[in-house]
Amino acid sequence: MESLQGVRLGVLIVLLQVLSSGFAESPPCSPGFESDLFIFTVHREHLHRGRRLGRVVFDDCSGRTRTVFNSADKRFQVDPDGTVKLKRQVTLHEGHRKFSVSAWDSKGNKHTTFVRVEHEPKTHHHDHVEDTEAVSPPQSLSSPVPVIEFPKSSGGLRRRKREIVILPIKTPENDHGPFPKQIVQSVSSIIGTGEFSTPLKTLNRIKREWVIPPIKTPENDRGPFPKQIVQIKSSFAKEAKMVYSISGEGADQDPKGLFTINRISGFLSVTRPLDREAKDKYVLQAHAIAADGEDREDPMEIIVEVIDMNDNTPVFTQNPFLGTVPEASEMGFEFMTVTATDADDPNTDNADIRYSILSQNPQEPDPAMFIINPVTGVIRVNAAGLDREKYPEYTLKIAAGDMQGEGRVGTGTAVITVEDSNDNAPQFEKTSYNVSVPENKVGAVVVKMPVTDGDEPQSPAWRAKFRIINGNSGGFFAVNTGPNKQEGIITTVKQLDFEHNSKFTLLVVAENDVPFAKPLTTSTATVIVNVLDVNEAPVFDPEQKNISVPEDMAVGSELTVYTATDPDTARTQKVTYRVGPDPAGWVSVDGETGLVKVRSPMDRESPFVKDGIYKALILAMDDDPTPATGTGTLVIQLKDVNDNAPSIEERTISVCNKESAPVLLSVIDYDGPGFAAPYRVELQGDSKNNWTAMMNDTKTGIILRLKVPLEHGEYNVVMRVYDNLALYQDNTVHATVCDCTGDNVQCLEKAVAGFGLPGILGILGAIMALLVLLLLLLLFARRKRSLKKEPLLADDDLRDNVYYYDEEGGGEDDQDFDLSVLHRGLDNRPDVFRNDVAPTFMPAPQYRPRPANPEEIGTFIDDNLKAADNDPTAPPYDSLLVFDYEGGGSDAGSLSSLNSSSSGDQDYDCLGEWGPRFKKLADMYGGGEDDLL
Repeated sequence: MESLQGVRLGVLIVLLQVLSSGFAESPPCSPGFESDLFIFTVHREHLHRGRRLGRVVFDDCSGRTRTVFNSADKRFQVDPDGTVKLKRQVTLHEGHRKFSVSAWDSKGNKHTTFVRVEHEPKTHHHDHVEDTEAVSPPQSLSSPVPVIEFPKSSGGLRRRKREIVILPIKTPENDHGPFPKQIVQSVSSIIGTGEFSTPLKTLNRIKREWVIPPIKTPENDRGPFPKQIVQIKSSFAKEAKMVYSISGEGADQDPKGLFTINRISGFLSVTRPLDREAKDKYVLQAHAIAADGEDREDPMEIIVEVIDMNDNTPVFTQNPFLGTVPEASEMGFEFMTVTATDADDPNTDNADIRYSILSQNPQEPDPAMFIINPVTGVIRVNAAGLDREKYPEYTLKIAAGDMQGEGRVGTGTAVITVEDSNDNAPQFEKTSYNVSVPENKVGAVVVKMPVTDGDEPQSPAWRAKFRIINGNSGGFFAVNTGPNKQEGIITTVKQLDFEHNSKFTLLVVAENDVPFAKPLTTSTATVIVNVLDVNEAPVFDPEQKNISVPEDMAVGSELTVYTATDPDTARTQKVTYRVGPDPAGWVSVDGETGLVKVRSPMDRESPFVKDGIYKALILAMDDDPTPATGTGTLVIQLKDVNDNAPSIEERTISVCNKESAPVLLSVIDYDGPGFAAPYRVELQGDSKNNWTAMMNDTKTGIILRLKVPLEHGEYNVVMRVYDNLALYQDNTVHATVCDCTGDNVQCLEKAVAGFGLPGILGILGAIMALLVLLLLLLLFARRKRSLKKEPLLADDDLRDNVYYYDEEGGGEDDQDFDLSVLHRGLDNRPDVFRNDVAPTFMPAPQYRPRPANPEEIGTFIDDNLKAADNDPTAPPYDSLLVFDYEGGGSDAGSLSSLNSSSSGDQDYDCLGEWGPRFKKLADMYGGGEDDLL
């Protein structure tokens, strides 16, 4: 106790030494609470009954110390001395609680203030000390007008910094009050009318600069106006008359005239109600000038802050709010959020919004189907029984109230649409199907299975999907949803085999695109698929058969046996064979056994052979009424044999007869490696006397050189070229010897050199004679056509016309017809044979390649014409072409029997009675025409 008194005494001494205060005249008393808001701080969330929180101060200007108070929150009690207590236990769930307290003055006027209880965790405590309550300094709105005094000026426009030291003010913790309890009085230019005295220089230690706190005034004040909010006072007012003025926002700047100041008294007034939402702060500069014009005070900054009042109603951000909720939602399911805004200060309860539901339409099946979170605005399901089919939509009338729901209230609407949930399983219209599908068909539609669904059409809960859950172990079938989303279509994805499995039993289940909202019994259908047997083509094994044979195999030699099997085991069918595409016609196949033989000589160097491989297709057919044909590929690897003699590629050369340069001739051999190079060459006949021939270094080319000078002219050089296995061929090279020297070959025809004008005139005369002869022939032909000839037959002589179809061509082989019918008799007549193919026992002559020099075209044509005339392998072939054979042993007589008879002349006149056709025959044999002559 002595320590506390010492502290108080020390504080008072220091203040008396440091401060000197003067007080202005007290303004008239105005009844009301000391503050519009009292804040009590507690250190626990759970407050027990009887707990003292603090004290509200009310002055009715009558001197009474006890007043009757009324608390809006009945859990709190306010004693006549203003002490606030708890009537029952309270828990601060949100960390604070705000309520209003009212009192009446001696004139019966009601005054209201607000009390805010805040939870503040305690940071320093002792086990033996109880929680303490703290009361924040009241915010005075109805107290006398404060006085702000200019600080002592040191010249210039800077605020003067006072060098003062204020000792710490000490007060014990856990003081039991009553509260609020005064601990020290501080007189400054901020509160009251006193002013600071000159600080003691002996205490200079810290430099402090005074900051003028904002002047707070409420918005929407009802006046009367102008209304004084603060008094500006200069300390020089005791010495001289001062003139006050203001500048800045609301004074001489927009909004101009909002604030005014009494030039003599310094009272700062507001001229009209303020609106915090339009502007919440004004910055003014206060000026004090002596009446004689001396500027004794620096300008002082004054900030006027507008205190927010609850003058704005919460407004929903949209109206109506639209939300959807699945009909199968469980209780507590959150599906939408509503929000509202308040234009008031968000840091006050004026903008602290709470949400609630005022009404629900319809109220079935439960009047409280939904509940809203009062703080967040989240709406959630509160009861079971949502059913889209019965109640597809709900309309909620919602409210948003500020002051934590106790202030202004704004209303809105939330429209909730109940979405369809998958609470109905699709049902098959038929639960069993018995269908048939042919084998070996991929993509065939097996069956279509329609379903029905009670959910909303075209929604995911209505659209069906299907699964085969049993009977499809081989993966032969697939099920898909039809275009109308209410039909399952089963198709084949693999070839079915009747011989392997003739029947399938499938179990199909119907579901939806989305899972079921609750456990449901699914619908299933049984599909019995009967596989229909179809005639299948025989199958070769293997599909491609490879053999290797020499190219010179004799005609009729056996190549291989290539057979196929008929997969239709349930049928008794016979398989026959024939040759399919055979580009060169080299193979034949036995129709019964599948034995493949050589039909014609094979040649590895044929253009039908690629990389030594020849391919032919063998066909296998069954004897079904609708026969099926299988195909096998016979791949023949032809082994090369030395059946091609080397030949010289260049067939004409030109050389000079003096110091002639050698000519390099290229040797080609169509056989493969091992049967070609290295080559060797020998000159034949007279060529040995005039020419020399030798192989080059690579043994692939011949170096031909003129041995002796020859006269200008044409010469044939015959050379025999051997391959490495001594297979040879004589090659003739046509050499032109020219009168020139070295490798500059220039050949000039002697006849051309002596050709003069007489020769030219002779040629022109011959041409003219030919033209005249041609003209005469044309005239003769025209005259001959102009002569009218007597027709061979009379107009009334009806005879069959004879049509010619150009049978003189290549015979049956020129027509793409099946001539096997014409040869049935030929097969029964062994003494008649056909040979309409190229002979194989004679070698083909060598044809000259086309020369590069156009001047040699004439020689090229003559040589190849002679070669073609002597070529026995060139068509048309000398062979017997049989067009028809009627067979032997015919009962019909020969027409030659009509020629004559030993019994004498016959009477053929009776034939004339049969018509003009037979009359001609009677004339021929009866001599009627001779008699006419």
